[in-house]
Amino acid sequence: MTERAQEVLTRPAGRRGLARIVPFLGPAVIASIAYMDPGNFATNIQGGAQFGYTLLWVILAANLMALLIQNLSAKLGIATGKNLPEIIRERWPRPLVWLYWIQAELVAMATDLAEFLGAALAIHLLTGLPMIWGAVLTAGLTFALLTLQKRGFRPLELAILGFVLVIGVAYLVQLLVARPGAEALRGFIPSFQGTESVYLAVGIIGATVMPHVIYLHSALTQGRIPTRTDEEKIRLSRLNRIDVLLAMGFAGLINMSMLAVSAATFHGKGVADAGNLETAYRTLTPLLGPAAAVAFAVALLASGLSSSAVGTMAGQVIMQGFVSFSIPIWLRRTLTMLPAFAVILAGMDATSTLVLSQVILSFGVPFALVPLLLFTARRDVMGVLVSRPLVSVLGWVFAAVIIGLNGYLLWGALGG
Repeated sequence: MTERAQEVLTRPAGRRGLARIVPFLGPAVIASIAYMDPGNFATNIQGGAQFGYTLLWVILAANLMALLIQNLSAKLGIATGKNLPEIIRERWPRPLVWLYWIQAELVAMATDLAEFLGAALAIHLLTGLPMIWGAVLTAGLTFALLTLQKRGFRPLELAILGFVLVIGVAYLVQLLVARPGAEALRGFIPSFQGTESVYLAVGIIGATVMPHVIYLHSALTQGRIPTRTDEEKIRLSRLNRIDVLLAMGFAGLINMSMLAVSAATFHGKGVADAGNLETAYRTLTPLLGPAAAVAFAVALLASGLSSSAVGTMAGQVIMQGFVSFSIPIWLRRTLTMLPAFAVILAGMDATSTLVLSQVILSFGVPFALVPLLLFTARRDVMGVLVSRPLVSVLGWVFAAVIIGLNGYLLWGALGG
């Protein structure tokens, strides 16, 4: 695959069509699963159940942000041959680097909590097993998925692609059954319905623009396909942009489908606590039939397993990049799943915990986004792939929106 990619880069007039693009697809597919993780299920379904189609515009806006941000992260890895945490470690003061590492690890734990809980809940819904046994099965399946890394990047990319397709088919089934009406188009007009809708909007952004995958994407492209000249870097960056557009565009459609199905099925129907994932599953059978309910649980399982593996990979990149230290991946997987076991054993509500974890993620986004924007705008870092002024301005606008929403949420929580 690497040989085919280098052939395209060195002979741009050679391969055409799909054969030209395929060798470069993959990194954004792995990153995209983080945009369809169980946290997205929780925030999107709760948003649709409570506020109908109102927050569709938030998903669209968050996905447009994701397109730009993930492209910048991927381009950073191509331009420098390093990932974002490594560049921060090399160029920023040591105390600041350690602060960044600590907050990034906390964000990674919040990420893993959502992903692990989601997969355990899906197993519970599909099999009837207690949540704790669902968590044990999730741990074993995730370990098995992570072993694919030993065979190179392609097997894991293909496995993640398989999970993405499962989620897509599952939500196609639900869309066909739920049949959202034309009134869904009004959801793309920006509006809120009180502070609680802002809380969910922040959760949606936290679940869509995820800080750990900003770090990870730069690692997925660093050195994946070697380049020898500036011209090859430019061609690789352009082809990688297609990867980002396809993967993130598909993730955006899935997220909008989640909210639209929830709005069409639960909003205004008098279903108590429809935003709860378990309630949503059990209510889908009488409302839409067993096929929709099974499709929902299967999609949640595919999402939880794949995103949990991706989250563990991101944790490795964070630790290695910021502090130049790594631990065996099985040990990281074990440590990061402990909070999920604690939540299950404490009997805490899985959906509420998922939504809260996504809000925590949103607060971590500026920490990853600010250095990404700073470095990708510097020619001494990026060379020929330095960001154009308009791209940098858009990035800073997105960062300001995210920080502003977080501030508004805190102000509301403190009684403002």
